[in-house]
Amino acid sequence: MENFEKELAVVINRRVADLYILPYKRYYRLLVADRGQLELLKEVSKDYGQRFIAYLKYRADMAVSEHRRPQLGAMSWQFGPEKVNLRLSSVGDYQGRESLVVRFIYQLTSASYHLLFPQQWQELKNLLHRRGLILFAGPMGSGKTTTMYQLARELADTQVVMTIEDPVEIEEPRFVQLQVNTLAGMDYQQLLRLGLRHRPNIFIVGEIRDPETARMTVQAALSGHLVLGTVHAKNVYGVIARLEQLGVAPYYLDQVLTEICYQRLLLQLNKSPAVLFDLLTGKGLQNELERRNGRGMTDEWQNYLNQAVAKGQIEPRLAKAVQEG
Repeated sequence: MENFEKELAVVINRRVADLYILPYKRYYRLLVADRGQLELLKEVSKDYGQRFIAYLKYRADMAVSEHRRPQLGAMSWQFGPEKVNLRLSSVGDYQGRESLVVRFIYQLTSASYHLLFPQQWQELKNLLHRRGLILFAGPMGSGKTTTMYQLARELADTQVVMTIEDPVEIEEPRFVQLQVNTLAGMDYQQLLRLGLRHRPNIFIVGEIRDPETARMTVQAALSGHLVLGTVHAKNVYGVIARLEQLGVAPYYLDQVLTEICYQRLLLQLNKSPAVLFDLLTGKGLQNELERRNGRGMTDEWQNYLNQAVAKGQIEPRLAKAVQEG
């Protein structure tokens, strides 16, 4: 038995975001992306690299015999008491040499969920009694799903919460959790249509990434639901531009948007991670919808970073690195 499980254990133990298995000359390189930096983990033989790729593809229900065409796969990996979600992407180059990239999605549990400024949580909670659309943006692994789950748990005892994700990252017995299954024809759009008939009070949409999902998400919010969702954008202002790019008319944005939240998971000086939010709501959101003046981060984001440095919570170089998001 190869040491493939040990290879994954080393990577997960380091909490790296990505593992690259790439052909190079006559052998393979294993590289990891750690805090934005690419690092060579080791060099292995061509045969070992190919077998490692085949092993991971098999575990992720990908076509092991297909080496040229692009493939996507997903699986869960049990690492001690922790379940880590893996997303895989493979492709062959012009010489037929296959490469594989593995994205590791770690669960940010309630026990490890800390806020750099706890008062921001109350700002988020204050909007839960309203209907409409609350959107979250931020880098992969910044805790967006955990934030949405934490908020929805506040209401789960009295209201029906339905999640639509790809894949389900956090198990919550009080929620109705649906998972995208493209092979069965159950994509985000189909599950949203099903969800509307199921009549939940609160929707959690894992990712709004195409025009049809954006349209269905807005429709759910217009129908009187509270909808929490994520979208790819570099800052709170970029969320509005992204939705318009996906075909949502400004009129509907004005009708449904309740709040936009950008978040980062920052490593404190005590080595524990903490979430920092950049929030756009109320008059600030309304002004942006009317005038489109916003660029980059809000003034409050920079103020919070300055306070965190002054209080000795984070390093000055970290504050500088994330001042633009």
